Amino acid sequence: MRIVNNIALILSIIGGINWGLIGLFKFDLVAWICGGQDSILSRIIYTVVGLAAIWCISLLFNNRTAEE
Repeated sequence: MRIVNNIALILSIIGGINWGLIGLFKFDLVAWICGGQDSILSRIIYTVVGLAAIWCISLLFNNRTAEE
């Protein structure tokens, strides 16, 4: 389960960096790499990053006693 958590966290960080680039420079890195916002590949990446962010919500409510 730790691997899934780490992957979700990495994908959420990538999404956050992309949103930061959009906010600061109006530059969408995912769209630039994949050929536009409407391409299938970009939509897949946006969906996977969104699902990872939803997964990371569950990390907020995990029992932290095992890690401490």
